[in-house]
Amino acid sequence: MSERIAIIGIGATQFRTITPDVSYKELMFEAAVKAYRDAGIDPRKDVGTFVTCAEDYIEGVSIFDEYVPDQLGAVLKPMHTIPGDGLHGIATAAMMLRTGRFETAVVEAHAKASNLVTPDGIMACAQDPVFVRPLGLNTHFVAGLEMNRFCQEFAVDPDVCGKVVIKNRGNALRNPLAAHGVELTLTDYYDSRPVSAPLSELDCAQPADGAIAVVLATETKAAELGIEPVWLTGFGWCNGASDLEGRDWATPAYVTTAADIAYRMAGISAPRTAFDFAEIDDTFSYKELQHLAALRLCSFDRVSDWVSDGSTEVDGELPVNVSGGAIGMGHLYEATGLARFYCAVQQLRGTAGRAQLDEVESCLVQGWRGLPTASTACAVLEV
Repeated sequence: MSERIAIIGIGATQFRTITPDVSYKELMFEAAVKAYRDAGIDPRKDVGTFVTCAEDYIEGVSIFDEYVPDQLGAVLKPMHTIPGDGLHGIATAAMMLRTGRFETAVVEAHAKASNLVTPDGIMACAQDPVFVRPLGLNTHFVAGLEMNRFCQEFAVDPDVCGKVVIKNRGNALRNPLAAHGVELTLTDYYDSRPVSAPLSELDCAQPADGAIAVVLATETKAAELGIEPVWLTGFGWCNGASDLEGRDWATPAYVTTAADIAYRMAGISAPRTAFDFAEIDDTFSYKELQHLAALRLCSFDRVSDWVSDGSTEVDGELPVNVSGGAIGMGHLYEATGLARFYCAVQQLRGTAGRAQLDEVESCLVQGWRGLPTASTACAVLEV
């Protein structure tokens, strides 16, 4: 029960806006093969349990577990699906390892966004079926309302949201996996098409196809394999209600709750100074700001100034989403948080290529399941 959890293998596909040449099963297979090769294991012999993160509504089939074992090497092995963000899968697998029943676990998440004919219709199915869905509103109205409330409450200038977009899309140019890297200006940002005021198209992470697989192991198993791992020292999650009537539109308390659980597990009392960098959810530009404050990396009153003065840039006080985040890499539905996790592990290993930071030893990863949920998970990683 006291063994640390090691990350011993990671694998990911290229993230692309459209993948007509491969199926989602082939994407999963590619990511899994890379993760197994990275860990130096054979899944048929060396993996005890498998977790996939997927939502049946998005996949277009029921009981998605049935479509997973072949491409992951999980035939006749314990296997289950989490309908949630990939970081929820990491927490689930870590708890399974802590039971002592398993020595290794694989977590996989993916997206084939280009297969979705009616993504807005799928999102609408998450709305309250009695009070909200009959209004026939595109679910992005929730983000528009929340962005407006958050920015007014804490005097966030639109320029600051634009700087988040410019930073993350620019960071993605150094990430070979990213689907949406580009150089932008504030003029480009203000010329962006409106989505749900004040939310514009550039404020929104655009969809991408891709898959990620992660191999976790107990400390004993990692030593047996001779691997020098990245350690998962803390994790936490919080799943609030999706109703709109009772939520705080300015401060997402569920994010703070999840982060505090992870901090306690990792023995962190001052998160503001505990991390060398952070990979956090930026499904919408204002969400990066809101999450920074909710994670207690900066105060809500100061977050606008903190971002404006460059503190979250690659060479800033706390680099945030050096990978490009979801805005730069692409939104991968249930795999979005796992993409943040993958890039964080790369940084801590020193294998992030042109995006590599100097002398990093610890980071915070956070994922959000997306509209209209109040569902998040966090992970603390260290070397």
